Amino acid sequence: MRPLVFVFALLAAVIQSASAEEAQMPVPGDCAMFREGGEGYIMKTPTYWVRGRIEEVYKRPHQMGLCPRISKPRERFTRDDWMTIADTYPCVSDPANVGEVQAIRIRMRVEAWETPWSLQQGRVGWLFRGQFLKTELKEGVILDVDGTLLERCEEKP
Repeated sequence: MRPLVFVFALLAAVIQSASAEEAQMPVPGDCAMFREGGEGYIMKTPTYWVRGRIEEVYKRPHQMGLCPRISKPRERFTRDDWMTIADTYPCVSDPANVGEVQAIRIRMRVEAWETPWSLQQGRVGWLFRGQFLKTELKEGVILDVDGTLLERCEEKP
């Protein structure tokens, strides 16, 4: 009888773990946000963001390769440099970790955003001058983003 009790306990733990993982996964209708900035030690740079509602969560095969090497400091990255990084994300720095993964992608309907408009306000990044990479931010625009780049946000009234 004891082994059978252990199997049921193990099965219950696995089901509970799977339920907890599913509870962590975002679902359509959830509020999601992409943030950028906030680096620094003493003087923190402003944090810019885009917020929206999740329309769809899906998985797709992704060939995780080596991260692109851009031979200049991040402060000097151009919009094209950020596009190169976004196109290969997620990526790895160790060749031993190259391989196919199931990437979680999220389609998010944009509701609000705050982006820098000049280099004095913040460096060029994924968010700059009213754009997310090369997509102009407008209310209702759908962004297709890797799920690991987003965070949950508070519901807005």
